[in-house]
Amino acid sequence: MSLLAVGLSHRSADLRVLERATVPAGEVGKVLDELLRCENVVEATMVTTCNRVEVYAVVQAFHGGLADIVGVLGRHSGLDAAELYEHLYVHYAAAAVEHLFTVVAGLDSMVVGESQILGQVRNAYGTAREAGTVGRTLHELVQRALRVGKRVHSETGLDRAGGSVVSEALADADRLLDGLAGRRALIVGAGSMGGLAAAALRREGIGEIVVANRTESAGARLAELQREHGVPATAVGLGDLAAQLAAADVVVSCTGASGSVIDAGTAEVALAGRDRALVICDLGLPRDVDAQIADLDHVTIVDLESLQRRLATAPSGLDTQRASAIVAEEVRGYFATQRSAEVTPTVTALRRRAAEVVDAELLRLDSRLPELDAGVRGEVAQTVRRVVDKLLHTPTVRVKELASAPGGAEYAEALRELFGLDPTAPVAIAKGAVKTDGERR
Repeated sequence: MSLLAVGLSHRSADLRVLERATVPAGEVGKVLDELLRCENVVEATMVTTCNRVEVYAVVQAFHGGLADIVGVLGRHSGLDAAELYEHLYVHYAAAAVEHLFTVVAGLDSMVVGESQILGQVRNAYGTAREAGTVGRTLHELVQRALRVGKRVHSETGLDRAGGSVVSEALADADRLLDGLAGRRALIVGAGSMGGLAAAALRREGIGEIVVANRTESAGARLAELQREHGVPATAVGLGDLAAQLAAADVVVSCTGASGSVIDAGTAEVALAGRDRALVICDLGLPRDVDAQIADLDHVTIVDLESLQRRLATAPSGLDTQRASAIVAEEVRGYFATQRSAEVTPTVTALRRRAAEVVDAELLRLDSRLPELDAGVRGEVAQTVRRVVDKLLHTPTVRVKELASAPGGAEYAEALRELFGLDPTAPVAIAKGAVKTDGERR
């Protein structure tokens, strides 16, 4: 079995395809369950953000696993396999690990170095754990990946500007409006992106914030937080969207809804006769804002597509190079750890075999010298076990060190040959460990 990563992102697909392939948060568990029911998929997790949809899976075979994953993505999105393959990227084994580490480092993001992806991967892992689709392999991989992301952000200045899709969209709005200070903002959606938008707007000196959300209590919490930071803020339901749209100077929409939240008809009525600029930042995937609204007078839409075009030419520097070096180092370290772990069942089998020999010989001693004093018998037993442990210590430690290098599996095989171990014993030990961990399948 090995790791397979299959996905689409802003680098491989246009927004139209990403919109169809994206999975709403409430449906991710169902998709994961469907993946795990596939013949070749053993473990699975899904990372879905405003610019990527990725499946990381432990599969029994490459081609079978790929067909299974593409089949599930196709059924969900309505895209046929041919169209999906045109936009998919596929990474297998070491390349899949490298890709995940690159993603969490922020090196594959639309805004290079953004740290939001760390939380998104952590949330994806939590969803998969709840769905019961994560086993030992993905657990260890994702935990290592999260450490890689934290290391990159602590050891480089890659995220020192605090860049994100939200901050970049608002940078465009700031330019188009000749500044955001003192203006009125409308945030549509009170989730994590809405919170980021509010924080970014505060930093720009926004004059007032209105939060429109389907669940007014969630909007009220976000509005209250802004007031605590000294910014006038109120919360409204989506029913008041038209009136708030008319009064706003900048709109940030990021709801995660499956259809348009701000439709052309509503906007046309709300913005009739408008004589000042309005910038709408549509950060939803699928899109929250009807594209036809861009045709209205004084309205500019900043969306993921326009951001992608602008950020595609963003320069990279020494921090990016340093981050890439950290990723490469961590990939090597991950596989060294994995190779070393693979020899552990063989070492355990050897120690178990040695213990069986010691027990047999002590039993033989008991039968030959039944009158032996109990204290002496205990001392002999302890001495024999100590001698065996000392003899085995160096070779077992050394074989783990050697096994961490490429081709290290050969050392486990040599150990089995030298000590006449049953080839099935390490396998049985490994399976027993997995069962003990309570992993699914």
